[in-house]
Amino acid sequence: MAQSQIPKNLAPEVLHTAARIEDKYHVWARDRALRHGWKRTVIAYDSYGTESSIRVLARIVLTKSGMPAADLRKSIRGWRSFGNVPLSFDTASVRVNGVEHQVKADRGGIVDAVIPGEFAPGSVQLEMWTDDSLVDTATVRIIGEDQKFGIISDIDDTVMVTALPRPLLAAWNSFVLDEHARSPVAGMAVLYDRLTYLRPNSPILYLSTGAWNVQPTLKRFLSRNMYPDGPLLLTDWGPTATRVFRSGQEHKQASLERLAREFPDMKWLLIGDDGQHDEEIYAQFVDNHPENVTAVAIRQLTAGEAVWAGGRSRRSGNGHGVPWVYASDGAGLASKLTERGILS
Repeated sequence: MAQSQIPKNLAPEVLHTAARIEDKYHVWARDRALRHGWKRTVIAYDSYGTESSIRVLARIVLTKSGMPAADLRKSIRGWRSFGNVPLSFDTASVRVNGVEHQVKADRGGIVDAVIPGEFAPGSVQLEMWTDDSLVDTATVRIIGEDQKFGIISDIDDTVMVTALPRPLLAAWNSFVLDEHARSPVAGMAVLYDRLTYLRPNSPILYLSTGAWNVQPTLKRFLSRNMYPDGPLLLTDWGPTATRVFRSGQEHKQASLERLAREFPDMKWLLIGDDGQHDEEIYAQFVDNHPENVTAVAIRQLTAGEAVWAGGRSRRSGNGHGVPWVYASDGAGLASKLTERGILS
């Protein structure tokens, strides 16, 4: 069947079957892991919050060692990140500012919960654990109400490059490569450093279609290549009630809409690339929320990268008075943003 004829969605009953198969596999894998002495583990991820609530991101899984934190100094191939067994609909405890809360995972073992409270702008530490597990910690960036500028950045082909056809890119990055096999995009780390230096306390969020399993690998890549620290907003690849695989585009669209609701006075600098969908997703967000966008910066792929990516986006951004700038690397984007008065 030609690529254009492959349906993006299967019939609902087939998709429900896919979800049921995954659920049965999780039960089988959980029982087998427990028989072999695997341990309940909470893996907490850095996140963000407002002065009245924080977003808790984590996975509840069974691991062989029971150690929640990945060694940021150690290179680990991506497939090892998928060896953990998710604990569907399990609960975990969260302690922040001395107060304990209970949160629940979804069918893939992923926790994405909101905890209310009173938080001062800056960073707070949270602790997470479940029955018989070790305690893991994560940092939550509290974005103050007076903060009016932030950065949202894509990852693949925007801050790092892997020269592979786009249909294979996610699987290759996730299962095969460690972070050393990815190449940083020239000048992008310097651009981000300048943006955060010239606009102190500006939050930066990395929005990607990558799976939560590879968050440690992506975090190591960003750290080793001197990108500013910031939460990663990733997704889960598993089946849903309506799809065999979750839609990466829908994940990005939903994440942007959520940020618009959570930070109605924030104006974001959106950074992505022209390999397929970022321009379309950002243009839709600009159409819906022009008051929440300072500018859109698009890294233009080289001819070779565009071939691997399956082509370029057909939409160029415009409208609503929001600047769109284009360049092939960080230095070029910095120059364009300086001309617009955004980086000065």
